[in-house]
Amino acid sequence: MVIDLFNIDCMDYMATQPDNAFDLAIVDPPYGLGEKLTNGGTWAAKYTKDDSKWDIAPGAEYFAELYRVARHWIIWGANNFSDKIPGARCFIVWVKPEMLGMHTMADCELALTSFDKNAKITDRTKGGEFRIHPTQKPITLYQWILENYSKPGERILDTHLGSGSSAIAAHYFGVDFVGCEIDKDYYDAAANRFNNETKQQAMF
Repeated sequence: MVIDLFNIDCMDYMATQPDNAFDLAIVDPPYGLGEKLTNGGTWAAKYTKDDSKWDIAPGAEYFAELYRVARHWIIWGANNFSDKIPGARCFIVWVKPEMLGMHTMADCELALTSFDKNAKITDRTKGGEFRIHPTQKPITLYQWILENYSKPGERILDTHLGSGSSAIAAHYFGVDFVGCEIDKDYYDAAANRFNNETKQQAMF
């Protein structure tokens, strides 16, 4: 099992990869919401305006490369990219129980997949994870995704590593994994989180 985390533009990385280099891409690209991420609510108040400067939605060329290098894909925020993602019957609704009824936060998030399977709902979450990224998703959510859409030994790509939750889940599940993060500060934080998590696991 190999986990590679790179401080690199994912477009530059994907350009080096052959067709179908990955069994599955699990990605959470910027939705293009800008300061809507950091305006209003007690949760958003702890982030500054600069925390949204990275939130520029990728163009069609990103999705073309993603479809080229990965045999299957799961794309979070699919509702923001309806003009760039082909329709599919297999979508995932992630319900966030702790957010239900909070007017400043979404009750759920949507991912579209390339699998010819039934749509699924999950409420996988875990409180207490130290937040290092405004759009951080829990490790347990990525574990659920791997349990349902992958198998040990496969090769997984995350083009927008963010907090590193996907890498930690990949380590636990037993897949080869590549994560790209263009922002140096977020990359360093995610790499430190991954190292601390896996080092802690190795002590048991």
